[in-house]
Amino acid sequence: MTLPFATIDTVAFGGNGVCRIDGKVCFVPFSCPGDVVALRVTVRKKSYCTASIAEIKTPSPARTAPECAIFGRCGGCQWQHISYSAQLEQKRTILAETLWRGARVPADLIEDVVPAEMPYGYRNRLQFKVAVQQGKTAIGFYRQGTHQVEDAVGGCPIATPIINQTLHRFREVLQAYPGIEAVTQLSIDAGDRGVIVFIHQSGAITRKNREYLLSQTADVWPCTGLFVKTERHESGEKIWGDSAISYLMNQVDPLQKPVELTYPPGGFAQVHQRQNETMLAIIRKLGNFSPAGHLLDLYCGNGNFSLPLAAEVASVVGIEENADAVLAAEYNRDSNKVANVSFFCDDAASGVAHLLAQGHQFDTVLLDPPRSGADDVVAGIARLQPGRIIYVSCDPSTLARDCGVLAGCGYRVAATVPVDMFPQTFHIESVTLLCR
Repeated sequence: MTLPFATIDTVAFGGNGVCRIDGKVCFVPFSCPGDVVALRVTVRKKSYCTASIAEIKTPSPARTAPECAIFGRCGGCQWQHISYSAQLEQKRTILAETLWRGARVPADLIEDVVPAEMPYGYRNRLQFKVAVQQGKTAIGFYRQGTHQVEDAVGGCPIATPIINQTLHRFREVLQAYPGIEAVTQLSIDAGDRGVIVFIHQSGAITRKNREYLLSQTADVWPCTGLFVKTERHESGEKIWGDSAISYLMNQVDPLQKPVELTYPPGGFAQVHQRQNETMLAIIRKLGNFSPAGHLLDLYCGNGNFSLPLAAEVASVVGIEENADAVLAAEYNRDSNKVANVSFFCDDAASGVAHLLAQGHQFDTVLLDPPRSGADDVVAGIARLQPGRIIYVSCDPSTLARDCGVLAGCGYRVAATVPVDMFPQTFHIESVTLLCR
């Protein structure tokens, strides 16, 4: 049944537009704040409903044409139909409302979102799903709510050009790949000095697989390293080429010495390098680091922030539970000749407990936890009694929860800077400073 027209008021974290029907909240995918729409209810719950757009009577002034031919079918981007300025405004509103509800952080402490220089063509890591469908090889992304692959024939508009170039080459190569039916995914990581590709497949890697891929090395530029990953080879079997991705930090700050960092293929790294540098600059500003200061970097990964900041403090301790990331961090430390950083392989809570037991003190604690947040470690951080805590978050809800815990330990939010790491999506990255 099509309902009377409704006006979309805002958008929610998760990407859906929000309106009210008979006093009940209604979530509307692919709507835009300001749209006047007729809706068709698809899900009814006690406290809310979900609806699809049956007709757009009056489009919002913020509505724009998506750049992707499969937008709305692909399960990736949610907001290509919303103008970029409106995306930024909505992200700030969502973050401010979430921090107020979860930790009573006043909205005036939330700065404007730092925009991306390029709202498209920014993403340097992507995983493309692969499937043979009706005799044709489709390479793209799962269709909304299914495991059906939507073929991204023209590439992905939010990917960097070099990723789309690599994808185009591998489309041709995979057509004749022995046992193509076993291939499930193509992962492409692009750094400043190369591109590494992972072919994910079920079953064993055969001699035919290896021989065929080795015969194609001249035809897959700009790929500089190729792996095949199966259930038996969790880290992937290298076929040829590079074994790590490298990128530069401190590249945009003429006062800082550039640092070249690597990470293993399949390991974690930020997907938007320019905004990664932006976050580093914000951390520097909020941290107000002293040459005599001591910094603790939790969830430090490959030393992404630890090593560029090392020259500004007396010492840095980095803690990371992923062993491969710690090996990369130690390699990066040694190759950049950084002498005042120590890395430890441990989970954050256990690592902080050891530091407390040993009587360590830190002026600043920096943490960049996963989407689930840091609820198991924030109380321990407070017991370390740093003067400043800098919290890098990719999820407003867990950030708000953890800031609420820290407020109970005597820390208050002094500033939050949202950074648009993921244009065209609802995801929100932010850097928050808490002080005693």
